[in-house]
Formats: sequence, C-alpha cells, structure tokens
Amino acid sequence: MLILLGFLKTVEKQTPKEQDLHLIVDNYATHKHENVKRWLKRNKRVHLHFIPTSSSWLNLVERFFGLLTEKQLRRGVFTSVKELETAIVKFIETHNEAKKAFVWTKSAEEILLKVERARQALSNQQSI
Repeated sequence: MLILLGFLKTVEKQTPKEQDLHLIVDNYATHKHENVKRWLKRNKRVHLHFIPTSSSWLNLVERFFGLLTEKQLRRGVFTSVKELETAIVKFIETHNEAKKAFVWTKSAEEILLKVERARQALSNQQSI
C-alpha cells in the first residue's frame, strides 16, 4: 500500500495540473485500502479504474512487463531508485524505436468461452 501511494504521489506531482489522471488497476486489495481511498478523496483529478476479474486483455500488459523484467531488469544491479528508473526508461525507449504491437490471437467469442470453461471448472472443484 505504501508503494502504491508513493507511485500515485509521484505520478500526480509529475503530471501537469490541468490534466486528470486515469489509472487502470486490478482488483488487488491494496488499491482499495483505506489510506488509498483517503488520498484519492483529497486528489480529485486522480481516478482509479478497476478491471474486471479474469480480464484477459491484461495479459498483454503483463507480457510487456515480463519483457521488461526479462530483457532489462532480471540480471541488473541497481543501487538506487534513480538507476532503476533510468533502466526502465531506456528499455521503453529502445522498445519503442522498433515497436511491435501485441496482437490478440483469439476472438472475443473464444476468450469468453475459455472464461466460461474456467468458471465451470472452478465451480466444480471441491473445497478442502
């Protein structure tokens, strides 16, 4: 929760005051913590949008972070937050020079069928 608040404060501070901030987040409990709610009430231009549980499009975002971790961060040694931020920005800039879009390989119908199968499988499991 402290990391999230630090992130929110940094982004809010670095964004021009005339712009609203719309952040897409998952349903992780940290995003709904009372301290976060209080901070958001005081900072009206910051809006959190919660994705639905099992949102498959998030896989594309997670894949990007996986590439960042694999190609830039995993074997790196960072002695400060500034060094880490510099490495992340460098990766994004390099990635954007030869950008390649993440492409859906499934139709919406195929994804929804898979979600329904997963729901059925979960509902058929017995609790231990």
